[in-house]
Amino acid sequence: MKFFIDTANLAQIKEAHDLGVLDGVTTNPSLMAKEGITGEENVINHYKAICEITDGDVSAEVISTTFEEMIAEGEALAKLHERIVVKVPMLKDGVKAIKYFTEKGIKTNCTLIFSAGQALLAAKAGATYVSPFIGRLDDISTDGLTLIEDIRTIFDNYGYTTQILAASARHPMHIINCAKLGADVVTAPLAPILALLKHPLTDNGLAQFLADHAKAAGK
Repeated sequence: MKFFIDTANLAQIKEAHDLGVLDGVTTNPSLMAKEGITGEENVINHYKAICEITDGDVSAEVISTTFEEMIAEGEALAKLHERIVVKVPMLKDGVKAIKYFTEKGIKTNCTLIFSAGQALLAAKAGATYVSPFIGRLDDISTDGLTLIEDIRTIFDNYGYTTQILAASARHPMHIINCAKLGADVVTAPLAPILALLKHPLTDNGLAQFLADHAKAAGK
């Protein structure tokens, strides 16, 4: 399973890259604003900076909601760097835009997926990725992981090559369960990814090893 980091923070992206687990980046206007990146030129330069850190795909989201505007905005984003994937919202015009971009050889990520039917439509239109938001479904007492399982079954039934990008992953078990269910990609902030490193028995074992080593060395 690929690990994408969901942020616009360059230091965190570099940390994930240096750890050796970074396969790509997802970001959006809200994450850009969180880092104080405002203004069209600054946003463009920030996308380029992200692309220079990672060797994988970088999802850049359109703000428009009409077909014509999404096409214009998406084409401009795609020209920024070969690693840019145009992130398109799950709307009727968004699905039309995915078809257009696919025919032009532009990668797409259909975002704000909350049902298997939405994922199926995006896959049929040729989306490179679909992003089901598992954490937001959990917020309304719906099992987001069941959606991952349903999409995986449908895509496998019919041989769709669209990748399932599990989004809104909020803790380590989201990541582990997505891996068990066959998600192609998970995107999460850095903290849940780093949390996979931790286990109390590892900490206890290391502490005991160091204590035994010190004792044997007469320290």
